[in-house]
Amino acid sequence: MAAPQQPRAQLSLVRLMPNLVTILGLCAGLSAIRFTLDDRFEIAAALIIFAALLDAVDGMVARSLNAASSFGAELDSLADFVNFGVAPGVLAFGYALHGDFAGPGWIFVLVFAVCTCLRLARFNINRDAPKTKGRQFFTGVPAPAGAILALFPVFLGLAGILDPAKAPLVVAIWVAAVGVLMVSTLRTPSIKGLRIARDRALWVLIGAAFVVGLGITRFWLLMVLVCVAYLISVAVLTVTLRRGR
Repeated sequence: MAAPQQPRAQLSLVRLMPNLVTILGLCAGLSAIRFTLDDRFEIAAALIIFAALLDAVDGMVARSLNAASSFGAELDSLADFVNFGVAPGVLAFGYALHGDFAGPGWIFVLVFAVCTCLRLARFNINRDAPKTKGRQFFTGVPAPAGAILALFPVFLGLAGILDPAKAPLVVAIWVAAVGVLMVSTLRTPSIKGLRIARDRALWVLIGAAFVVGLGITRFWLLMVLVCVAYLISVAVLTVTLRRGR
């Protein structure tokens, strides 16, 4: 008589939601590389931005559904390397570093990609370390923010402000410098630690309406301003921490 079959272990679809969001972001990053190869740079840049937004979402989904897992953490890290290390480097190269500067330019892109990998490896090592609630800063520029900063020259070109392809050396140095910032010990702001005074909350909501309007009408200009605002916030935090020593 055959032994009765054991019922298959089942997994709730809810627990797969964070990983599904991560896979969606990975598909966006890979598609950004594909559109870069087709010289469709606006779509490629938009997909990397979309992947960065999804990266913020998948962690919140995992925590809210209590669906965090070691598998999901490793999957997220591997997806981040593609989305924020490989895809932005390829886009910056295809947009501004091709032509006569392709050889040297690729070296700087490799520096950026390797720094992203090292940044993520350091994050994985410290993943289980105790975290301070409401922390106000990161150590080094996070990978998603680094990807957006690396694309700053691309945003300038797409916004029609200047043509980064005319200064490939500057673009190459910029991309590599952003990579170095990711693996540095520089303190960078965390949105989780931001606090707004109650009497200023109304102005924040009005400002949000302005941002949405600018995003609809001049999206690439908005991304330029986002990069500038982030750099200013890093500079302000650095000065503040040094004065507080």
